Amino acid sequence: MEAENLTLSQILEWYVCAGVDETCGDVPFALPPKVEDKPIPIVGLGVRQATSGLAQAVSSACQNARDICEKINTLDDLKLAVESFDGCALKMTAAHTVFGDGNPQARVLFIGEAPGADEDRIGVPFVGRSGHLLDKMMSAIDLSRKDVYICNILPWRPPGNRTPLDSEVAVCLPFLHRQIDLVDPEYIFILGASAANSVLNTADTISKMRGKWFEYQKSNGKKAKVLASFHPAYMLRTPGQKAKSWSDLLRLKTKMNEENS
Repeated sequence: MEAENLTLSQILEWYVCAGVDETCGDVPFALPPKVEDKPIPIVGLGVRQATSGLAQAVSSACQNARDICEKINTLDDLKLAVESFDGCALKMTAAHTVFGDGNPQARVLFIGEAPGADEDRIGVPFVGRSGHLLDKMMSAIDLSRKDVYICNILPWRPPGNRTPLDSEVAVCLPFLHRQIDLVDPEYIFILGASAANSVLNTADTISKMRGKWFEYQKSNGKKAKVLASFHPAYMLRTPGQKAKSWSDLLRLKTKMNEENS
């Protein structure tokens, strides 16, 4: 469909899918950029029409991210690459790119879903109320930010802290995978179902995943031991779940102590 033939509702849907939740100016619903739909040959099925220009753009952005990551060998270079990457619409509405924080040679990597308002404002992961709780959680097992590395699936805040779109996660995952490779942790502690689903490539609930050890294979062939638990933001809303998260942290500490002895 030609861009100039789109209805107002279709234009609005395009912007929502792109992550825009606010407009300004005299012409709030300008036409989205024109993307030419071309027939895509499918072996054995002849030719079918591309589902949408947006789908093609997402696929192209994912491949671009993978290509960029293949050439990156340091966290500093990866940070610069993420900051200059324009393939994710979230960047347009975020104040800062929120990369990782902590010890780049850490044994333990904590992974959350996405930056919140405080993180977006400051540019550092887990610095708001959830971050303060995470600091206390780590301290309870004798860890601090100087001992661990902390990052998110997404380096940009979704508008209004909405749930990230699958397309946004897909575009950002190559950068996360490369970040994990470069830190090369022995243990990964995942905070929340969304992050766990993305890292472990599963649709299981966090209640089903927590309490179990999983494995993540890095590009060097080595494997990191993985635990999934509740996100600190969830525990702030549901304090009764803190005991379960505490047991997950103890499980991590016990495993680390066993392998140190």
